[in-house]
Amino acid sequence: MNRKMKHGIATASKLVMMALLLSVMVFTSCKKDPDDPEPQPNDTTYHSAGIYILNEGSFNQNNSTLTFFNFTDSTAHNDYFFNKNGRGLGDTGSDICIYGSKVYIVVNVSSQLEVAHAATGVSIERIPLFDGNTARQPRAVAPFGKHVFVCNFDNTVAVVDTATLEVVKVIEVGLNPDGITAAYGKIWVSNSGGLSFPDYDKTVSVIDPVSLTEITRYTVGVNPYVIRPDGHGHLYLVSRGNYFDIPSRLQVLDANSGELVKTFSEFDAVDFTIAGDSAYVYSYDWMSGSSAVVVVNTKTMQVVNQQFISDGTALQIPYGIDYDPVSNLIYIADAVSFTGSGRVYAFDKQGKRRFQFNAGVNPASFAFLNRMEINK
Repeated sequence: MNRKMKHGIATASKLVMMALLLSVMVFTSCKKDPDDPEPQPNDTTYHSAGIYILNEGSFNQNNSTLTFFNFTDSTAHNDYFFNKNGRGLGDTGSDICIYGSKVYIVVNVSSQLEVAHAATGVSIERIPLFDGNTARQPRAVAPFGKHVFVCNFDNTVAVVDTATLEVVKVIEVGLNPDGITAAYGKIWVSNSGGLSFPDYDKTVSVIDPVSLTEITRYTVGVNPYVIRPDGHGHLYLVSRGNYFDIPSRLQVLDANSGELVKTFSEFDAVDFTIAGDSAYVYSYDWMSGSSAVVVVNTKTMQVVNQQFISDGTALQIPYGIDYDPVSNLIYIADAVSFTGSGRVYAFDKQGKRRFQFNAGVNPASFAFLNRMEINK
């Protein structure tokens, strides 16, 4: 099962009508290992050296790929992982994260966590995520301390040691967790229940990264998905609803009290990224094919721009979004047709397109490689 579920295809009844559109994705912001010194830029040469784009591929087609866009020569290198390793990634890539000197790639249907050198793309280890012979179906990854945390559709979070690259613990959480982030000293997991139609989950699990245990759960909207911190003591998340009479909404959770303090009713939300004090949220209407990128001020929790893209660039099927704090650009992935090459657009914060390039089938997740990682 892959990423198009995030656009509203997760219920059992819709699997019949919209089988060709079934899919899922999530992305998580990543930080460097705490034992690696944080880079301190002291000249104008410090900037991102490139971008990894994880192309989800087509469900059950075993064609997930990796694109690398090189800032030095402004070229996109498609099928980058295959060219570096002589083999593919597997079936349905769902998340990617650079942490320290490694890049972690979640491959959902193949139930693998691929670990490679961030600077070269050469594989270090391929970690199977199974319970006996049963695939855990990993969804998303979040790093913290000496571990990366991988949420799995089998109601668990796998804890992987970044030094030994071994699974050191599996933590039980809610139903079908589909989003994860590290923030405010804890690990936050969105329990979607997306495979449990009509009994969706509507909770967020909180994990203590020291004891590696779930310490509490908070109630949010139906079918929660991507979750990200705003830096002001809150977490923003998308609750996708039931795809019928409960719409997909952007919500705000107080990290201290666990209280839902805001639900945005002005727009439907599919996915988002946070850049400074702004959340860039995109929506997509399956019936009309129309899309929009809305900007929310995370300090005031108010919509400040109903249409971020200001230069007339038309997105066909927005499929992923992320922010690079080094280049200060917003990147939006476009699936285009779901079956052929996708496209990636880079916008400045005024909504003007700076450049674009082609990627693989269903580009969905981003990881930004800077010169500090290249020089390791």
